[in-house]
Amino acid sequence: VIVVGTGLAGGSAAATLAELGYNVKAFCFQDSPRRAHSIAAQGGINAAKNYQGDGDSTYRLFYDTVKGGDYRSREANVYRLAEVSANIIDQCVAQGVPFAREYGGLLDNRSFGGVLVSRTFYAAGQTGQQLLLGAYSAMNRQIGRGKIKMYNRHEMLDVVVVGGKARGIITRNLITGEIERHSAHAVVLGTGGYGNVFFLSTNAMGSNVTAAWKAHKRGAYFANPCYTQIHPTCIPVSGEHQSKLTLMSESLRNDGRIWVPKHMKDVEAIRNRTLMPKDLPEEDRDYYLERRYPAFGNLVPRDVASRAAKERCDAGFGVNATGEAVFLDFASAIERYGKEQAHVKGLDENDAALVKKLGQEVIKNKYGNLFQMYEKIVDQDPYNTPMMIYPAVHYTMGGIWVDYNLMTTVPGLYCIGEANFSDHGANRLGASALMQGLADGYFVLPYTIGDYLSDDIRTGPISTDSKEFEDAENEVRKTLNFFVTNKGKHSVDYFHKKLGKIMWNKVGMARNVKGLTEAISEIKELRAEFWKEVKVPGTNEEYNEELAKAGRVADFLELGELFAKDALNREESCGGHFREDAVESDGEQKGEAKRDDENFAFVAAWEYKGEPSEAVLHKEELEFVDIELKQRSYK
Repeated sequence: VIVVGTGLAGGSAAATLAELGYNVKAFCFQDSPRRAHSIAAQGGINAAKNYQGDGDSTYRLFYDTVKGGDYRSREANVYRLAEVSANIIDQCVAQGVPFAREYGGLLDNRSFGGVLVSRTFYAAGQTGQQLLLGAYSAMNRQIGRGKIKMYNRHEMLDVVVVGGKARGIITRNLITGEIERHSAHAVVLGTGGYGNVFFLSTNAMGSNVTAAWKAHKRGAYFANPCYTQIHPTCIPVSGEHQSKLTLMSESLRNDGRIWVPKHMKDVEAIRNRTLMPKDLPEEDRDYYLERRYPAFGNLVPRDVASRAAKERCDAGFGVNATGEAVFLDFASAIERYGKEQAHVKGLDENDAALVKKLGQEVIKNKYGNLFQMYEKIVDQDPYNTPMMIYPAVHYTMGGIWVDYNLMTTVPGLYCIGEANFSDHGANRLGASALMQGLADGYFVLPYTIGDYLSDDIRTGPISTDSKEFEDAENEVRKTLNFFVTNKGKHSVDYFHKKLGKIMWNKVGMARNVKGLTEAISEIKELRAEFWKEVKVPGTNEEYNEELAKAGRVADFLELGELFAKDALNREESCGGHFREDAVESDGEQKGEAKRDDENFAFVAAWEYKGEPSEAVLHKEELEFVDIELKQRSYK
């Protein structure tokens, strides 16, 4: 079995398949699986263990996930996810993952957005890294046993389909430039999301859509590309020079309160630095999430929090020089924890300096590494002044379409983790990405793939000398040769930045018919210009980072068009997909997203037909048996 990608989903799948006795070839384009983007996950992982005794259950996790996804996910997949969630925690504890514990030694939990219980397990602010080290150690054990062959610095550039089944891949050794053929009885993609189609995102710089897009071109349907999550708490863009954004974990919304000034004069004073935000009196602050959503307050789901921040900034209340930032303030939490600690220790609760010191220690223990990261980047001390945050592209709920067994429309080609579309509907709840990646890798794929492979029990090794392998390799070589011989005048980043601007301005947080139609034609023009004017220095027989990037951006330029086409086709607002022409106009939900369940309660699965504009739509109607389809409310 070939596993492409060794993040949480790919790494856990490779380790588990090898443990079950399969021979595995694992590929990653980084120096080591430890550098997968999964390490960037900060806040935690959800599981229905009810350790806090607050009424959590498998059904409640299932319900929260379907509701959080704005009723656009498959019930069966989500229920299975909720069922295996508790096993994931046991598996990771057995691997030695150092989850945070309470005073008595039990695993600790915190709350994330869109839920009213505490079910998120965490390891300080580096949960993804610790979970990945667990999966990596399990992989290393199998590499030592000879059950996994690990190929680092190899990028998959095509899927090979022989006799209607996925039978291998074509890769490029990123160090030597060598093109290689690899065969297997089945291929598994765990290659992450495509947020970098926006150029600026919280994704690692290398994260790309290439593996998934090549699979799409070989017959795998691409589902719901327009469902993209804009994360509400990121460090704001500081200027044109930037190529990466930094996430501030959602866990900060447990204790941080989000606000902007109520009056324009205060906004101007803060921007001009004649007024410090901490000096603004409480009565002049607008805690807009607490005002609009009293039941959930600052813990509304991500799409809701992001749109609310955009609405305030569009109205002119943004607090930084660009007008695109709001405050995330910890002063109340520091005071609350400080008083509690003073009481516990029998100290003076009215000593403000002491209370502040004790409170800051509690916050430091909970979020220390996040605060340190913020201070390093922004050069402001978040213990003494509010953080500035603004929404940014973060996660993609869309991806390759898969069935209940996680197989794509190409027999023998599986897709797991963020690369598939399966569990989150139109909006993912915080801390559910790690849950889905590990559920797919440890507990779902290894047990569904056996059913498919049973037909191949007497099939010997697959030859790489067939015409299909030869054709796929020639196609890859042709594209690479084109890039290094093309006499263009613009760098790859020049095109990627232009694509990102189109995507963010016209296919971003708020979408409309005019913007989407313009985006489609502008992306087409940009793609034509790219193939004419791109300039890639160096050769393809060496380490060539610019060449690798060129192939990835070429795929983004095609995906971007399908993305906009899907957004234009879905004439409703749901989750991360917000259409300005589909908004509740009256009642208590005024201004909120307006779904159209009669016409759009389906998964949009797009079939490749040569051009993104010619993609054919297949609808998978969504059935709701256990959960009533109704308006999503967090008020």
